[in-house]
Amino acid sequence: MKTVNKLKPYESGVVLSVGSSGALRRRIIDMGVTPGAIITMKKVAPFGDPIEINVRGYSLSIRKAEAREIIIEELNKDYIGEKKYDSTKKYKSYKKK
Repeated sequence: MKTVNKLKPYESGVVLSVGSSGALRRRIIDMGVTPGAIITMKKVAPFGDPIEINVRGYSLSIRKAEAREIIIEELNKDYIGEKKYDSTKKYKSYKKK
């Protein structure tokens, strides 16, 4: 098991639990970080705090202290797939007539 603050940029994991209690736990859960959610580390600030993660389709900046409370299981790249949607390309849908 690993915590979110140990992820490197573009690594992902599935949330197993949120370790804190009280207001911090409620705040983390209210932001959508619940067991089963997939988290991807996006960026780390130059001095390491805060970090930017992607959860449930949106970007979220949290402090390292908060990230230490989120326990995850790391995903390998085969699970999430290597191909990602590229917004710069034009995608066409072809329908049979």
